[in-house]
Amino acid sequence: LFFSFFFFFFLSPEINDGESHPSSSHQTLKGTSKWATSLENLLEDPEGVKRFREFLKKEFSEENVLFWLACEEFKKTQGKKQMQEKAKEIYMTFLSSKASSQVNVEGQSRLSETILETPHPLMFQKLQDQIFNLMKYDSYSRFLKSDIFLNHKKSEEQEENSPEAQTAAKRASRIYNT
Repeated sequence: LFFSFFFFFFLSPEINDGESHPSSSHQTLKGTSKWATSLENLLEDPEGVKRFREFLKKEFSEENVLFWLACEEFKKTQGKKQMQEKAKEIYMTFLSSKASSQVNVEGQSRLSETILETPHPLMFQKLQDQIFNLMKYDSYSRFLKSDIFLNHKKSEEQEENSPEAQTAAKRASRIYNT
């Protein structure tokens, strides 16, 4: 059950992509500018995560962001049974020697399935921090120079400068300035 949820929520490319529910133009227009300020801001925005995943997939390192997201979700897990199930899924998907999307982290070889018996919300924190730093100091800077990021930024700017956006801005200005 958890694996189905995990796959659906984190691995399915249709999820968290913002395409089926267009966000308000105000939020979208600030997207790339906000993403460029920090990896944290990028990871807080579903559209940013989608674009970053797209980029990492091309670099054959999408598992890094998927692991980081899985750890974030794991921290919110309530109940020992659910926590054990999710911990095992994270271990089997990202950390075990047979993992389908193995991440490369220090101390990984010392991890064993025995830690999964007594899970706690921060049990993957050190490994998650390693992956975050790897993304922050390696992939993130390349992402900001990538065609994926630059094209998205360009389309935001074009949208911002469109006659519809300017008309809406003028209407909003009249409403708030009266």
